[in-house]
Amino acid sequence: LVGLSSGAQVLCVTHLPQIARLADTHIHVSKAVRSGRTVVSAQALSGEERVAEIARMLGGAETDGAALGHAEKRLEEARSVRNRLGANQRAG
Repeated sequence: LVGLSSGAQVLCVTHLPQIARLADTHIHVSKAVRSGRTVVSAQALSGEERVAEIARMLGGAETDGAALGHAEKRLEEARSVRNRLGANQRAG
């Protein structure tokens, strides 16, 4: 997906933090029933919200300091992968 996204826009819906961490942009999509109707909302996540959502995906609803640290590490690794793949594609 990272390689594909270098030449095209990719929209990926996933519940897997291993995939989600590689995204450049995160959007949290939720749905609720209000007055008998299903309502869907989407919210762009930034900074701490992004880390918190990856932490939630990794370990559930409780996001303690260890879970947040783990999420930050996964996002850091993802940046490294994207940078490495981007450099390889520019060189190739």
